[in-house]
Amino acid sequence: MLPYILKRLMLMIPTLFGIVLIAFVIVQFVPGGPVERMIAELQGHGGDATTRFSGGGGGETLGAMSQSTGQGSNYRGAQGLDPEFIAELEAMYGFDKPAYIRFWDMVKSYARFDLGESYYRDIGVMDLVLEKMPVSISLGLWSTLLIYLISIPLGIKKAVRDGSAFDFWTSAAVFTGYAIPSFMFAILLIVVFAGGTYFDWFPLRGLHSDGADQMGFVDYWLDYAWHLVLPVTAMVISGFASLTLLTKNSFLDEIGKQYVVTARAKGLEENQVLYGHVFRNAMLIVIAGFPAAFISIFFTGSLLIEVIFSLDGLGLLGYESIINRDYPVVLGTLYIYALIGLVVTLIRDVVYSMVDPRISFEGQS
Repeated sequence: MLPYILKRLMLMIPTLFGIVLIAFVIVQFVPGGPVERMIAELQGHGGDATTRFSGGGGGETLGAMSQSTGQGSNYRGAQGLDPEFIAELEAMYGFDKPAYIRFWDMVKSYARFDLGESYYRDIGVMDLVLEKMPVSISLGLWSTLLIYLISIPLGIKKAVRDGSAFDFWTSAAVFTGYAIPSFMFAILLIVVFAGGTYFDWFPLRGLHSDGADQMGFVDYWLDYAWHLVLPVTAMVISGFASLTLLTKNSFLDEIGKQYVVTARAKGLEENQVLYGHVFRNAMLIVIAGFPAAFISIFFTGSLLIEVIFSLDGLGLLGYESIINRDYPVVLGTLYIYALIGLVVTLIRDVVYSMVDPRISFEGQS
């Protein structure tokens, strides 16, 4: 297993390189980059924006930068601006270098986990990611844990009682949860439980109350859990449906096999059959889907939840960075997402062999 793990770790390098390369190429063709954004800001806000760009020194104004040079510009809205000023903007954002040089510099920095600095936040991308990470960890970790704790036992129960009234009514609940998006559940929970119309039991924003730092250890974590109840509930309700059905169908497929009939004929109790024999084989397909489910819940699935509950996490950061064309943050967070996804996929394969010793990756090494 160790040679296989080392091989997979080595393969992560070209995979990450390819992902970053594709993202970098796509970014080059996105209209309305940071230079155009700054030009529009300067023209729209006059001296204040210009003073911020020039560091407040010299009293330089946009009018002093604007010259009728008669030369064209590659940037929308830049007609009439001094080409030297445009060149200064390009240098400030690093666009004075050819694309291949910028990409190579970025790759060398990423190899040292130096993700650069945000264009607009005056902070390093890695520091920004670490700052937002606790919110996404809170949502992703607790949501994933609860989804698996609910879905797997429920799926097993539905498989054992397939066709019963219990199976019918739980299927109705599962399909309802699957059909309604998580943000709709979030709005419903706010209306009912967060002072919208009926009850005012839970807070509406943030992970902690004001002054939480002054609370004792127990009160601090109870306050944390209190703030997470509604957002995590919204994510769990809409996220457990597919895993429940996957678990049920996997168990139904295994229950009909000959080894189960043989185990029952030997007089084993039903729980021994289900959890001693069927469970290990049926869980393989559930484990196979874990990386995709984890990444979806941990990052992309929490975007609207973060917005609705005013939780400043990675999902909201990525969305705002794309809208603002903050390319270092966009590419840096993508790099982190891709790296985590590859590591989780490797962990899945290791867990595969632990769950079922018949599976071995040694031959692939």
